[in-house]
Amino acid sequence: MTDAFNRARQFFRWEPSAGLLLMGAALLALIANNSIASGLYAGFLSTPVEVQVGALEIAKPLVLWINDGLMAVFFFLVGLEIKRELLQGELSSFDKAALPVFAAIGGMAGPALVFVLLNLDSPETLNGWAIPAATDIAFALGVLALLGSRVPSSLKILLLAVAIIDDLGAIIIIAMFYTSNLSLMALSMAVIPFIGLILLNRSGVKTIAPYVILGTIMWVCVLKSGVHATLAGVITALAIPIHGKQGDDHSPLLKMEHGLQPWVAFMIVPIFAFANAGVSFSGITLDSIMAPLPLGIALGLFIGKQIGVFGMIYLAVKIGLAKLPDRATWPQVYGLACLTGIGFTMSLFIGTLAFDDATLMNDVRLGVILGSLGSGLLGVALLLFSTRPAPATQAEVKTA
Repeated sequence: MTDAFNRARQFFRWEPSAGLLLMGAALLALIANNSIASGLYAGFLSTPVEVQVGALEIAKPLVLWINDGLMAVFFFLVGLEIKRELLQGELSSFDKAALPVFAAIGGMAGPALVFVLLNLDSPETLNGWAIPAATDIAFALGVLALLGSRVPSSLKILLLAVAIIDDLGAIIIIAMFYTSNLSLMALSMAVIPFIGLILLNRSGVKTIAPYVILGTIMWVCVLKSGVHATLAGVITALAIPIHGKQGDDHSPLLKMEHGLQPWVAFMIVPIFAFANAGVSFSGITLDSIMAPLPLGIALGLFIGKQIGVFGMIYLAVKIGLAKLPDRATWPQVYGLACLTGIGFTMSLFIGTLAFDDATLMNDVRLGVILGSLGSGLLGVALLLFSTRPAPATQAEVKTA
C-alpha cells in the first residue's frame, strides 16, 4: 500500500504527468462516446443539477456546471499567473516580454486568418474564428517535458510566457465576442462585489477568504448577466494581493497559485477534457473532415500557429526587438512554434461558447483533436531530431 502511494506521489510530481492525465481523460471520452457506453456518457453529462437559495435559482446540466463553474476556477488560476508574470515574471519588462508578446500575437492572428479564409463561404461557422487561436498550456508543456534535456530551459520559459499571453488574449476575446443575451441588471449587480474586491486590495487586506466570497458572488451575477462566468474568476484573481504582510514569503497570490495548481492540473482540466472531448466518429467521412469548420480549426492549429508564432519570432529577432532564447536554435524555435498548435482545452472551451448545435460541436472536437495531434507530433519530431541532450547550466544544476 505504501509502495503504491509512493509511486502515485512520484507520478504526480513528474513534470509531464498533467499532460498525460489530460490525454488519458480525452481518450476515455473518445472511447465512451464511440462504444456501447455512449448513451451513459451523454446521459451523465446532461444530468440536471440545480442549486436554489431563496429566490435565486441556478439550474443547468452537469456539462455546463463543468464549463461555467469548474472552468471559472481554471481561469482564476490563469488570472493569478498573468498577474504574477506581469509584476514579477517573464512579462515584467519590455526586454523580457517582447519575444513572447510578438509570438503570441502571431499565434492568435495566424490561426484566425487561416480559419476565416476557409470559412468565408460558410457564414454559419465564421463565429468559430477564435477556436484555433488558443494554446493548451498543460498539454504543450507536458509534451515538451517528455523531451527532457534535449530542450533548453529557456524554450520552456518562452512557451510558458507565450501560453500565458495567449490565455490573456483568449480572455479578452471571450469578453468581447462571446457574450449573448446581456442582462444589464445582473451585470450592474456584479459591479458591487467588483468594487468590494478593489476596496479589499486597496485597504491592504491579505486574508484570502473575503476575496473568495466576493468572487463567488460576482460569479453568480456574471453567470446571470450573459457574460461568460469564467471572467469573474480572472477579475477576482487580479484583485488578490501579491505581497504579504511580511513580503513575498507570505504572498496571498503565490499561496493560492501553488495551492490551486495541482487541483486544476489533475482534476479540473481532465474533467473538462472528459466532458468535452468526446467526438463521435459515427458517420465521419473524408468529406466531413474536409468541411470548412473542422478543416479551418485543424489547419488553423497546424499551419496558422506554427507560421504565425515562428514568423513573428523571426521578425522580432531580425529587427532587433528581441533575442533568441539562450542556447536555442532556429529549428528548436520552429519545433516550439508547432507545439503552440496544441489547442485542446482552450480551443474546446471557446468552441462551446461559439456553437450550441451538437453537430457543429462534433466538428469542432474533430478539428481540435486533428490539429492538436498533428501539431504535437510535428513539434516533437522537430525538437527530437534537431537537438541532442543539452548539458545543464549552473543554474539548472543548483535547482536540481
